[in-house]
Amino acid sequence: MLRPAAYADRDLILPWRNHPSVRAVSLTTHEIQPEEHARWWEKHWQSVLIYEDDRGTPAGVVIFDGNTWSFYLDTVGLGDRLLPAWMRLEKEAVEYAFGTLGLETLGGETLADNTQVLALHRRFGFKETRRYERLVDGETKTVVWTERGK
Repeated sequence: MLRPAAYADRDLILPWRNHPSVRAVSLTTHEIQPEEHARWWEKHWQSVLIYEDDRGTPAGVVIFDGNTWSFYLDTVGLGDRLLPAWMRLEKEAVEYAFGTLGLETLGGETLADNTQVLALHRRFGFKETRRYERLVDGETKTVVWTERGK
């Protein structure tokens, strides 16, 4: 289930975002310090959704910025339930984007070497529309833009 973030969720999600496996596939890979996270949260928390797993436990984050989206999960807390959570989160996020938000298109950036997420996006109807180079913490990386319509 997706629910709007509560202001109190701020400190809950920082360890998820800072997990090495999440940072490794992010467009910003440094460890985010609490002060930096607090500044980001003040500006963006009202566009954040919290994903709750099938047990009702907060386990992920979905961020919508216009018709662009991103997400990450609590890889430690989910353990061997990570893949089903990925699939459920993506399904619910797409439904939210086209239903609740009324978007006509939804897209996002994924690092080209994040093949698992690219495969997940394809499974949910996203198509690769372009590839481009981007500096990620000083290193040139290939980014894949995927998009789907309503």
